Amino acid sequence: MHRQTISLVLGSGGARGLAHIGVIERLVASGYEIRSIAGSSMGALIGGIYATGKLDAYAGWVGALERRDVLGLLDLSFGRNGLFKGERIIDTLRTLIGDQDIEDLPIKFTAVATDMESEQEVRLNDGPLFDAIRASIAIPSIFTPHAYRGRQYLDGSLVNPIPISATLDDDTDLTVAVNLSARPDGPIKVDVPRRIADNGHRSEYRQGIAKFVDDLRQRLDRATESTPGMMDVIAKSINIVTNALAQAQIANFTPDIVIEIPRNICTFYEFHRAREMIEIGRRHTDEVLKRFHDG
Repeated sequence: MHRQTISLVLGSGGARGLAHIGVIERLVASGYEIRSIAGSSMGALIGGIYATGKLDAYAGWVGALERRDVLGLLDLSFGRNGLFKGERIIDTLRTLIGDQDIEDLPIKFTAVATDMESEQEVRLNDGPLFDAIRASIAIPSIFTPHAYRGRQYLDGSLVNPIPISATLDDDTDLTVAVNLSARPDGPIKVDVPRRIADNGHRSEYRQGIAKFVDDLRQRLDRATESTPGMMDVIAKSINIVTNALAQAQIANFTPDIVIEIPRNICTFYEFHRAREMIEIGRRHTDEVLKRFHDG
């Protein structure tokens, strides 16, 4: 029996993007061969790591993260163009995965970013993998823009949150797109972790990061519709842009299979819920593939 080859398009969505891991697991387990990946923001991160062959290692690492570990990955920028530099996250991933050039990967890979000056979509499909990923995840106000090849890059979701168009020339049997901006599925579930206790072993810097993010979290928790907090405004703004663009991309390019992940399953910064997000990705993929095969 012919093993169907696919071009996989992984959309943006912050921590919801961890669902991509479950999607990939189920696609591979169902016999599909992923020949090409295009990703935006968190989709670029997960897709790039899969292309290196190290997704299992990443899944094990991220699945073990608790909130205190996530805080430890944040490095304040102390500047005015983003809260965090993002260097600590990328350095950690380089250590875990190993840096590679995109053109040397066994799977075709494209990361989408936004050129800050021209405001245009840029497809990064050669050069250092983690430079492409860092450019694609430069969420405005959260991470500083990424300087690369003489340009300043912002998050790819600003122009193309689900880059189906980047796969149009692929020689594959099917195009599978994963949309992390699908309609809400019931009331949003927010798993509020306990506050980190100061056990005397954390550095002053890490304690400062924890206090800073806790303060932001409390502002979000106190926010109302009439007085939204800063994090709420950032998240809502990104979602408004992303949702509209994602629906337009799907309508314009009509992939063969669309796996819809509800946009309210978690907030964009809840990376400590990785195992739950991965399971949601598995479940939704199973449901979509069953319908597709039953046809």
